[in-house]
Amino acid sequence: MQLTGRQLANKWLKTEVLLQDSRIAAHIPQTKMYTAANLEKMLQRFGMVVIKPIRGGGGYGVIRVKLSAGIYTFTNLQKNHIYRSYNLMIKALNKVKVNRPYIIQQGIHLSTIGGRPLDYRVKVVKENGVWETRAVVGRLARPGLFVTNLCKGGTMLQGRTALQQSLPKHMVQKKRTEMRNLTRICTGLLENKFPGLGQLGFDYGIDRKGRVWIFEVNTRPQ
Repeated sequence: MQLTGRQLANKWLKTEVLLQDSRIAAHIPQTKMYTAANLEKMLQRFGMVVIKPIRGGGGYGVIRVKLSAGIYTFTNLQKNHIYRSYNLMIKALNKVKVNRPYIIQQGIHLSTIGGRPLDYRVKVVKENGVWETRAVVGRLARPGLFVTNLCKGGTMLQGRTALQQSLPKHMVQKKRTEMRNLTRICTGLLENKFPGLGQLGFDYGIDRKGRVWIFEVNTRPQ
């Protein structure tokens, strides 16, 4: 069965809606529109950020940027670019970015399996006026990559299996429930703002301390 519903590609618009609810805002990494000044400030504060196009999916155009001991590094897929000054780094970065607006998101040190970063996709669909959870899966990055997208070689795992292999036993059910509850609240917020939605895919990360983060919401989840 082909599911349909309103499409909303702009990551920034969806993030703005979710940030207005205090229950959700605490789970969203700090996010700003991409400018050279914003990037420098966020690197100074967090040491690691991810930049990604406002529109697009599949990990396309996603770049990780780091600052450590005065050295700037950005990673595009598996290639690392290393610079000793911010100005040199930003010039090179602007040549690599795809030609579209970007956002900057606070970098999160994700829980891992075998050293490979792991995140989660929760997919919900609306049928007969009721939202139902269709899938909770883990996505394990291909060795050497930081993006977990399946189209970039990531491995799909059952959600419970991914949680069990990456977290202490006592946290598994708690984090599964937390992601489901956040999904329910976010779905209500987004549907209220953007009527006509028919399906949503929530991308979650769990950091090394067990905190759940909402990275983005897709209206056309794969």
